[in-house]
Amino acid sequence: MKKNLLIITSLCALSNVSNAQINKMDEVKKSLETKNADTVAWVHSGVLTIGTNGGFLHNWAAGGELGSLLINGIFSGRLDRLNHRDIWSNTLDMTYGLTYNYSTSFVPRKTDDRIDFTSKYGKVIDTGRNIFLTTLFNFKSQLTKGYDYSLPNWDSISTSNFLSPAFFTLAVGGEYRKGSDITLFLSPVAARLVTADKYYTLMKPEGMFGVPYGKTTAMQLGAYFSGRYTINITKNMVFKTRLDLYSNYLAKDTKDSTGTVIKKDNPGNLNVLFDNLFSWKVSKVFNITVGATVMYDNNIPYSKTYVDDMGNTVDKNEPGAGLGWVQLKQVVTFGLGFKF
Repeated sequence: MKKNLLIITSLCALSNVSNAQINKMDEVKKSLETKNADTVAWVHSGVLTIGTNGGFLHNWAAGGELGSLLINGIFSGRLDRLNHRDIWSNTLDMTYGLTYNYSTSFVPRKTDDRIDFTSKYGKVIDTGRNIFLTTLFNFKSQLTKGYDYSLPNWDSISTSNFLSPAFFTLAVGGEYRKGSDITLFLSPVAARLVTADKYYTLMKPEGMFGVPYGKTTAMQLGAYFSGRYTINITKNMVFKTRLDLYSNYLAKDTKDSTGTVIKKDNPGNLNVLFDNLFSWKVSKVFNITVGATVMYDNNIPYSKTYVDDMGNTVDKNEPGAGLGWVQLKQVVTFGLGFKF
């Protein structure tokens, strides 16, 4: 009897210790969202949504796609290591989507594709003002080949691929950080490496993605700003926004062999990334995610026309042609959701 009581007492004690540790970690996570605590811990958070949307029509008077299936996924996660007031922060944003339609023989067409990874190590230099000396590394690319589906022969020429382009940025600068909710990073010296396969840089006299004609890499040196803000609207609603700006000090006009300018550029042509993500965990199983991204890069121009096989200039008749060189992406996903 005494032995059983001892076992029960021990289990209760272990349970209390475990619950205390869990509660303590929850408190640490919550406090770290709004302030820089002096602690040693790993802290993580993230949202994963996998959604599908299908349709089937037969003799439908209103018309439409006879058969369609859309599959897409969105992941946004963070993993931080806190060593007293020094912080190693890692964020990963990934999206991918495919659509299958009867009118295109269910050949998959890509609707979304993105990899964006950032790793920062910040050493506190002013605890009163939450200022850090931070080293930042950022990687941007995509997973699979991209195509311009507005072209009649779209499947014969790809417009991009994994590591084509890819952007590797390494920067050192100052960062204002208030927990994990607000981070403002500014670097006056940021090196960026742009890569692309020769398949793409040989397409145009000025090269592609900022990589010169026939080359596979290009080095840039400039100023870099990255600001992020996260707000937990409710326990199950999260909104994240991000603004990245990059100015290449080395930017200049590209000329051909005759000295004629074929592409204009200067340090004032900022690379812009404005990213927004809203996630709502409707239930334990389902999640709604809404994302909107605006980008601008002087090295990725836009043309409203293309030249067909007969040498004729043809208008693409794209609905968003008025946006010009601005890149815009909007995604709404309802499906299986996981928050951690």
